[in-house]
Amino acid sequence: MNSNNYIEQKKNTHLYFRVGGNKYAVNTDNVLEIMKLPELDYPQKLPNNIIGLLKYNNFVINVIDIRFYLNINVPQYNTNNELLIIKTDEIIFGVIADKVLGILPFDASKIDAIPFVDNKTLVESLYKYEQETIFIVNIYAIENLLKQHDMGTGDIDIPALFPQDENSRSIMKKRTLAIASKAGLKLASGELHAKNKYISFNLSDDSYCIELSYVKEVLKDTTITHVPGTPDFIEGIMNLRGDYITVLNLKKFLNLCPGKTLDKKPVIIVKCNELKLALLIDKINELFEFIESDNVETNDGYYLQELIYNGTLYTVLNVDKITSDKRIIVTDM
Repeated sequence: MNSNNYIEQKKNTHLYFRVGGNKYAVNTDNVLEIMKLPELDYPQKLPNNIIGLLKYNNFVINVIDIRFYLNINVPQYNTNNELLIIKTDEIIFGVIADKVLGILPFDASKIDAIPFVDNKTLVESLYKYEQETIFIVNIYAIENLLKQHDMGTGDIDIPALFPQDENSRSIMKKRTLAIASKAGLKLASGELHAKNKYISFNLSDDSYCIELSYVKEVLKDTTITHVPGTPDFIEGIMNLRGDYITVLNLKKFLNLCPGKTLDKKPVIIVKCNELKLALLIDKINELFEFIESDNVETNDGYYLQELIYNGTLYTVLNVDKITSDKRIIVTDM
């Protein structure tokens, strides 16, 4: 892939998520982190359809629900709601989602622009994906709306939308405390465009991550076809929109404890060394940004390094080393 194609594909890589009955997307370059819904502060009066405030890395950021801007009914929230931390050139804010669905490289030829989009239009274009429409969010429209102070939430009781039971409130409060404990460690205003983003996941009980620049797509479940005569660590092949991709069982490939067999088969599709490969994992976790220090030690094996983020130790996998291993090539299909 030449440098221009790589830059174009990276520019069109989006994280997509569900809000109500629709799917929306934002460019991954603008996503700092994904987290489960924490407890938010809610002063007596907040403008601009803001559903709460969150202290995030020494910033107090606004949290919104795009349904308010789109005049869509807002249901009760629960502890399974997710929060996307988004940044523009000027501000950071949170967007509540029902569920994060994955990461996709959008084909620019399938993106349909919406006419008459201005700096207040929340949806800027549409993307057709497997007979469905994904609405691409104009985050700069949100930025402009957040700078205004004339769009209140009317008679809606915002705090009443959040869980009121003791167990849920305890869970969300613990999440907020965890966010506060990492304040000032990873992000400063001059580092908003740092490229050190990672996708984290589990293999058995251990936490791993890979650099987002290698990731082409994330699927939370997929159908895998076994190929006879292949090594034990080759789980099989998968058909991704007509493209057959080798599925690598990371636990077997890395000689890790197999653990229990799960019903769902989540995969992270990576591309490196001109090879596209699906990595079979146990559980997809979060997208996060980590600013490395200058003295981080790396190696050239399957494991690049270890890092600690939000109190969790992650092993960073060496995607270049894995995809260049000649044992993973399936030639007889």
